[in-house]
Amino acid sequence: MSSDNDSDLKPEEFGQAAAAAINDAQARGFREAGQVLANAGLCGVCASEEAGGLGLGTDFALPIVAEAGKLRLQWPLLETILVAKALGDSPLAAELASGERVATWALQGSLQDKFAGQARHAKQSDCALVADGQGGAALVDLASVEIQEDAALDAEYPQAWLVLDNAKVLATLDAVAFGALQRDSHILIAGLVNGAAEGALNTTAEYMATRVQFGRPLSAKQAVRHLLARMRLLQEASNAGIQRLLADDEFGGMRATAPVLANALGNAAFVLEKSIHLHGGMGFTWEVPLHYALREVRKFDAAFGSGALARQVGRDFIQSV
Repeated sequence: MSSDNDSDLKPEEFGQAAAAAINDAQARGFREAGQVLANAGLCGVCASEEAGGLGLGTDFALPIVAEAGKLRLQWPLLETILVAKALGDSPLAAELASGERVATWALQGSLQDKFAGQARHAKQSDCALVADGQGGAALVDLASVEIQEDAALDAEYPQAWLVLDNAKVLATLDAVAFGALQRDSHILIAGLVNGAAEGALNTTAEYMATRVQFGRPLSAKQAVRHLLARMRLLQEASNAGIQRLLADDEFGGMRATAPVLANALGNAAFVLEKSIHLHGGMGFTWEVPLHYALREVRKFDAAFGSGALARQVGRDFIQSV
């Protein structure tokens, strides 16, 4: 099944359907949540049909991960979707699509270095994708590695570092397959953080419209309106950039993903921080849990070097002209 042949399928409808499953999964334990997401077809949306997936393109996964960001899902749905797609029609892909296994992705380090990190939900997952240090990647069994959690950015849902000295390799990807997967990951990570910002902006706009001070809603204040307008502008700019990545450029080539990802990370952090500000700091409480979304954005930014991605995009542009 593909988006080219199934013109009746619309990606945005997948996002709407995903919201119900994600909301259901939020109230369940990690393994049970995985089954809920898999039964709704979310884990295998891009997986091969031979592996029990839907065989759809990245454009169908994008609204799903955006909803996951918007609803602050604490489960590695993005990583499981990508790894299940990359493994083709293998039994491992089928296990990921069915929710029997859960995958994460260590965005730093490599198997060659015997150390990899910035993996989400590693202690609860079954396997992790790591670069092999030679252009490709390996899927390793997390039961065979030492997991060191790093709570610097998030004490509740910490990133993890993996000691890979005795790692058992379950599957490998060549350089071509891993390169394509990295491109997909940039698009979906940008979609996830953009979704997180969208959720925060909607919450903030509603709060500003209903919170009354001195006889007027806060949204009546010009300074608040200006800030909300700027937040919406950045949000729409990120969304437009992400959507452009799904289409070829004017020369028929693929567009570069790094500028869009860097922009989405920066814009999402701004929108979330201003949302917390406009809530009067309540975004740091469990009553208005915007801090969870901000932590996810910051963790992804750290995985790409804490601003290093944007600096590299700038250097590449200067060199290109």
